[in-house]
Amino acid sequence: MHLFISGMNKQKMKVKEIVETLGLKVFSGTEGLNAEVEGGYTSDLLSDVMGHSDAGQIWVTLQTHKNVMAIASLKELAAIVLVKGFEPESDCAAQSNIEGIPILGTEDESFEITGKIYNLLHP
Repeated sequence: MHLFISGMNKQKMKVKEIVETLGLKVFSGTEGLNAEVEGGYTSDLLSDVMGHSDAGQIWVTLQTHKNVMAIASLKELAAIVLVKGFEPESDCAAQSNIEGIPILGTEDESFEITGKIYNLLHP
């Protein structure tokens, strides 16, 4: 499953604005909280994200291992949101701090948080 959030009539927001508005937990990568979010991508398949996400997007996933940081860095993503209360593995969080790409968390399911982010970016 994947969902691409982009298109017309969208506004940019900083990662920290999305964190504050949606009450997301910040696990790591706090240096990147001022990055602008230009859209989003929801998928749990790394190859899908690598092939179809765009720079500046926020990635919604349940993957918690270090490889998500490799994809996020390669694609220059703005942030990662972990769903369902998942937390990043320690080496993933450490890499997030090095890369300056925030890893965020929510108790929401992927469907719910994706909709909330979409509504923020497409008022």
